[in-house]
Amino acid sequence: MAPKGTDFQKIVWKFLLEIPFGQTTTYGSIAKKVAAAMGRESMSTQAVGGEIGRNPISISIPCHRVIGADKNLTGYDGGLDKKEILLNIEKSIR
Repeated sequence: MAPKGTDFQKIVWKFLLEIPFGQTTTYGSIAKKVAAAMGRESMSTQAVGGEIGRNPISISIPCHRVIGADKNLTGYDGGLDKKEILLNIEKSIR
């Protein structure tokens, strides 16, 4: 896979690929990893969330595994109902 995007988008999407099958992480956790990769102290969670939303192949680059800091489902282009279904499928297979 080699989706076209900016360097920033590619960094964000790289970290999405590292989320293990059947597990979740938060937007803030991804933002911390992106900041470290870019040699920055911090990174806007909203900026990272925006780039997660621009993921061109959302099943293969698993943006559905990213949840809010409060553990609630947030932001999925296919709809939160689909995000919940995907996460439940992964948990049942795992």
